[in-house]
Amino acid sequence: MGQRSFIELEKVCFSYIREQDQEEEAALENVDLAIDIGEFVAILGHNGSGKSTLAKHMNGLLLPTAGDVWVAGMNTKDEKHLWDIRQTVGMVFQNPDNQIVATTVEEDVAFGPENLGLDRGLIRERVDEALAIVGMSDFAQAAPHNLSGGQKQRVAIAGVIAMRPRCLVLDEPTAMLDPVGRREVLDTIHRLNKTEGITVVLITHFMDEAVGAERVVVMDDGKIVEQGPPATIFQKMELLRQLRLDVPPVVELVSRLRARKVALPQDLLTVDEMVTALCQLRSGT
Repeated sequence: MGQRSFIELEKVCFSYIREQDQEEEAALENVDLAIDIGEFVAILGHNGSGKSTLAKHMNGLLLPTAGDVWVAGMNTKDEKHLWDIRQTVGMVFQNPDNQIVATTVEEDVAFGPENLGLDRGLIRERVDEALAIVGMSDFAQAAPHNLSGGQKQRVAIAGVIAMRPRCLVLDEPTAMLDPVGRREVLDTIHRLNKTEGITVVLITHFMDEAVGAERVVVMDDGKIVEQGPPATIFQKMELLRQLRLDVPPVVELVSRLRARKVALPQDLLTVDEMVTALCQLRSGT
């Protein structure tokens, strides 16, 4: 057998028991997925598609009913590795209030390293570094409940970063935020990936958030139905609509303009790319 990817799911199935009738229901079916170190992967799907269930398998919060999940060569079913797996893969959830436990920002970020039993000097170093990375150093003494939603989520991310994970799995981290908060958090996530080399798995239902990923994975009914670069995935507009997903606004606009014989490249994804292409079109270059 060849060398495994950093995170690897092999024929993963997961079922749970419905409370209302105690019947078993499949949430994941034969999922195969490999994620490399330093990669930025966005996982898309409508509500109930299985994307959050998949996310919770990546650090052992859920264990597969069948199949295997490997993290840095460790099987999540092996209890002796569970602590190491959860230090390797940090989770950030939708509601930052559920991850904030202390009365000041710096105390909250220190909570994880303290539970690792680190000495005070190292904890101080990690807290300062994590707050600097997410741009929250000026709020170290602030009370978390006085922060905006975006700031709270950045503090939650800092708390995970202070544990020094090699991978961040973020389960719809911007779902409860306004546009400003969403931008703050997304900028932070991209900086962690590009500057710190942290592997990122972003679970989202916002198509425009997936545009900046290296790879997009599309889920439906507990299965992976498509995966590939964003420019490839978002050209499959009919499939995405069948799966009850939108396409990024720029992709929709390009499609409409091309239908009117405007000579734009088909793979434009961002507003900046669109502006550049329109300027080039106008100047004839």
